Amino acid sequence: MTDSAETDEARNVLLEELKWVHALIRADLRVCRGLASDMANGTPSSEIRSQIQALQTRGPLFQLRTNCLRHCRFVHAHHGHEDIGLFPAVRKAAPRLGGIVDRLEDDHRRVSGLLDDVEAAAYQLDSPADEVARQRLADALKELSEHLLEHLSFEEQVLAPVLLTWDRWPFFD
Repeated sequence: MTDSAETDEARNVLLEELKWVHALIRADLRVCRGLASDMANGTPSSEIRSQIQALQTRGPLFQLRTNCLRHCRFVHAHHGHEDIGLFPAVRKAAPRLGGIVDRLEDDHRRVSGLLDDVEAAAYQLDSPADEVARQRLADALKELSEHLLEHLSFEEQVLAPVLLTWDRWPFFD
């Protein structure tokens, strides 16, 4: 393989790695939203617990209450890494994207608040009969999902041209 081909492959790997992490977030968010919807619609607690137990055996990010909390922490951490590592590197490599990076950082703050809402709602699921808590979690996950999915797609689209010029993550220098 030529140096040019290796560099192109490394650049594609960086973009694919970002998309892979985003795909995990999307998939787990779909699962949590489905469980929250089931809860809000009155699915028996025993069935919800059974679904959560099934998640525990196959998913590294989720478990419903525990799953939501882990997901929220994962997204918080992912965005934190982007804020302190990726975005400064993008600003340096492509100063013309300063306004877009500002928007992405604003999105992260909004998502952080929405994640906090999901966490607060998940902590209130102590009583399986508490319909208000169930609906609050379902609503919080729906709002988070709508904003987060739009953010992930936008971020991938606007950062792809920069990531495709890199052959390694610049914050590991």
